[in-house]
Amino acid sequence: MSTLDLDEPSTDPFEVARAAADHLASATGVSRHDLLLVLGSGWGGAADLVGETVAEVETGHIPGFTAPVVAGHSATTRSLRLPDGRHALVLGSRTHLYEGRGVRRVVHGIRTAAAAGVRTVVLTNGCGGLRPAWSPGTPVLISDHINLTGASPLEGATFVDLTDLYSARLRAIAREVDPSLDEGVYVQFRGPQYETPAEVRMAGILGGDLVGMSTTLEAIAARQAGLEVLGLSLVTNLAAGISATPLSHEEVIEAGKAAGPRISSLLAEITRRI
Repeated sequence: MSTLDLDEPSTDPFEVARAAADHLASATGVSRHDLLLVLGSGWGGAADLVGETVAEVETGHIPGFTAPVVAGHSATTRSLRLPDGRHALVLGSRTHLYEGRGVRRVVHGIRTAAAAGVRTVVLTNGCGGLRPAWSPGTPVLISDHINLTGASPLEGATFVDLTDLYSARLRAIAREVDPSLDEGVYVQFRGPQYETPAEVRMAGILGGDLVGMSTTLEAIAARQAGLEVLGLSLVTNLAAGISATPLSHEEVIEAGKAAGPRISSLLAEITRRI
C-alpha cells in the first residue's frame, strides 16, 4: 500500500496515480502503456488472448490499490504486449463504490493508466439486462449511461462534457468484429444489494437497458483524463422483475464462465483493431 493516502482530502489523487504508474513501469519494465482493459465479471479470460504477458504484479502492492474483495476478480495487474508492439495494462479487479473505500479509489485504476500513458480504455462488466431478448451470456455495447450513485469522481468546479463519452468510433470497430452486437444504456446503482423490481422499472422508464454496480464513475474519470472509452457489458442475468428466479452472485459467475470463451475472443479481436 502507498504512504500517499487517497482518503486524505489534502492528498492529490493524481500524485498517487503518478506514483502507481512509476511503480508499474519499474515492476513491468514497460515505460509506457497504450491501452487499459478493466475486466469485470465474466471477462477475465480475455487477457490470455489479447497478447503476450510481459509481467504480472500483485494489485495490492501498487500504490493506492487494494486487493479485490469480489469473487471472480483477479488479484493481479498484468502488462501485455500486443501483436503490433503496443502494450496494454489489464486490471483483473476493480474497487466498487459499495466497498466504502471512496470514489477516489474507485477511479484510481483509470488515473493510474492515464499517468502510464494510456489513451484508450475498455471498460467491461457483468450486469442485469432489461430486454428479455438478451439472454444471459449476451454481450452489449454501452452507448450511454445513467449514474444513479449520487457520486462523481470530479472534485470542485471541474466541468467535463460527457456528450460523446462512449466513443462512436470504438463502437463501430466492435461492430465490425461482430455485427450482431446490440447497444444499450447502462444504469449504475450504488449496490451492493441487487435492484428491486421497482428500481428496475424506474431504470427502464429513464431510458436504461442494463443495470449494474460499476463502470460509470470510471468512465467519467477517463473522460476527465482525456481517454477514449469503449464500454462492454455482459448480460449475466435478467434484472429483478424480469427474471422469474431470484438473483445471486453465483448466477453471475456461472453465466460469465459459460460465456467466457466467446466474449474473450470478441474482446481480443476488438482490442487488436483499436
